[in-house]
Amino acid sequence: MVTGVHSIGVCNGVIGNNLPSPADVVKLYRSKGISAMRIYAPERNVLRALSGTGIGLLMDVPNENITAFASSPSAAAAWVKANIQPYPGVSFRYIAVGNEIMDVDAQKNILPAMKNLDAALAAAGHGGIKVSTSLRFDVFTDTYPPSSGVFADDDFMDPIAEYLESTGAPLLANVYPYFAYVGDTTNIHLDYATFQPGTTVTDDGNGLAYTSLFDAMVDSIYAALEDSGRPGVKVVVSETGWPSSGSFAATVQNARTYNQNLINHVGGGTPKRPGPLETYMFAMFNENLKTGDETERHFGLFNPDKSPAYTLSF
Repeated sequence: MVTGVHSIGVCNGVIGNNLPSPADVVKLYRSKGISAMRIYAPERNVLRALSGTGIGLLMDVPNENITAFASSPSAAAAWVKANIQPYPGVSFRYIAVGNEIMDVDAQKNILPAMKNLDAALAAAGHGGIKVSTSLRFDVFTDTYPPSSGVFADDDFMDPIAEYLESTGAPLLANVYPYFAYVGDTTNIHLDYATFQPGTTVTDDGNGLAYTSLFDAMVDSIYAALEDSGRPGVKVVVSETGWPSSGSFAATVQNARTYNQNLINHVGGGTPKRPGPLETYMFAMFNENLKTGDETERHFGLFNPDKSPAYTLSF
C-alpha cells in the first residue's frame, strides 16, 4: 500500500542502547500526529509495529548491500521477498538505495542497484513504491545564489536524474542549514538559518527573494535538476534537523526554533516551488551510540525515555 503525501515525517534512528521498543516508538509517532517515518534498514520489529497504522515509510537499503544489488537481480529480488512482501499492511512510500554515498567507486553501483530493485518490486506487485537514493548536499555545488546550483559530478548525477524522471520517483536530499551556518558564520546569519525574520537575499538569477537558508538550499537542488535537463523531478528532503547540544550554536533554543519553524514552513514549499515539500526531520531520538562529533548524539526531538528534548507542536 502506498499512501498520499504529507509534509512532515521524522527519521527513526536506532544507534543507541536505551531506546524505546519499536511498538512504543510507533505509538509516540501516532500520539504526536507524525504521519511519516524514515528507517535506515529494514528493522522487522519496526515494520511489524507500523503495519496498519497508515504511517508512510521511507526505508533505506543499507550502503553495504548496494554492490550485491547492482550485480545481482536475484539479490534485489530476495531483499524484496524478505523485507517488503511480508508486510502488506505497511505504507511503503520510497526505498532509498544508500544514504550519503560519497565514495566514487561505490557511487557507480547506485543506479544499477536502483534499476534491479525497481524491477524486483514490479515483479512482486509493488511497482507503486518509488526507488531513489539519499544524497548529501555536497553532490550539489555553486548553490549560492540558488539559481546557480548544479551537480558537482555530472557523470554521477545526470544518469540518476534521468532515471528518476523516467520512473516518477523523487530525488532524496539531506539538507542541513545547521552545517552550512556553522561552516560560514561570516556570511550566514543565525536568523536566516533558523527561519527567523531579519535577512532577505534576492537571487538576481531568478528574481526570487529568500528569507531562509533552507529554501535557498532546496531551490539550488531544483536549479541543478533544471541544469541537468530534468526539471520535472521532484525533491523530497530526506533529512534535516538541528542539534540541541554538543557544539557551537547547538542549543535547545536554536533547535526548537529551527524545527518548529520548519514544521510550520514546509507545507508552503519554497519560492521556486510553492506547495507542500515532503520533509523528514532528523531525528526522533537522541542516539547515545552515534559516532563522530558530539552534536551527532543530540539531534533528537525526544529523549530515550520518550520525554520531549524540547517542546514542539506538530
